[in-house]
Amino acid sequence: MKKSILITGVSTGIGYELSKIFASRGYHVFGSVRKQQDAEKLLKEIGSDYTPLIMDVTQPDEIENAASLVSKALNGKTLTGLINNAGIATTGALATISMEEYRYQFEVNFFGVVSVIKHFLPLLGTDKARKGIKGKIINISSNAGQLGFPFLGPYCSSKHALEGMSQSLRRELLLYGIDVIIIGPAAIKTPIWEKDSATTIPKSAQGTDYEKSMGIFQNIFRKEGERGMESKKLADKIFTIFEKKNPKTRYALASRKFAEWIAPRYLIPNRMMDNMMRKIFK
Repeated sequence: MKKSILITGVSTGIGYELSKIFASRGYHVFGSVRKQQDAEKLLKEIGSDYTPLIMDVTQPDEIENAASLVSKALNGKTLTGLINNAGIATTGALATISMEEYRYQFEVNFFGVVSVIKHFLPLLGTDKARKGIKGKIINISSNAGQLGFPFLGPYCSSKHALEGMSQSLRRELLLYGIDVIIIGPAAIKTPIWEKDSATTIPKSAQGTDYEKSMGIFQNIFRKEGERGMESKKLADKIFTIFEKKNPKTRYALASRKFAEWIAPRYLIPNRMMDNMMRKIFK
């Protein structure tokens, strides 16, 4: 019985690398993209071990259609895994960004994940009529899922929510033997750093008291990404974690783990970190 996995957001970056790795190591990959041209690109590169799903995680109808397609393809078998990778990062100060921007951040990074999980849980094994091993869920969070950074409030909020949901869900799914694992990467080299949003001060901050600090933040944000972990290396680590029989519930993955995770999470008091950021962002 061939193993199978659904990975969301596979057009570029981590999801793209995950798709290639899982397909090369014996899995049939169902990968979600939003554009037909991305689906065709992956089909050409991966071949018959890849099934494209045109699915925007903010669109319930598209998720439902994708779940139906995967269900038919599995033909009564269970889905071996689900990796919720699709996500965006909204930058800006809470005082200046719109409620629409803040809500959309949650629609993609949190409610989109919840919706995908709800639709695919029967395929992962809550439907007891399905044959095969119970599935496993990996939710891609961030070091921002347990840390807070200025001008990344919407993103940090969505990842904190994702981690809380994941902890609760894991304990609820003990009933079915479906595991839930959180992956919390620090900076990763992905195409996001090539986009204008990574280097341009948001319009919401222009002409405000935050404009100067936002400029400094964007510069640091870009540099951190440029020296972050390679997407392929991260994808390799995630595959290894997925294959573990007894994985940890959460993994912090970083190219500079002490500086990016251990020190800010466990060693530096919050007020000291506040003072450090006050100086950094002027």
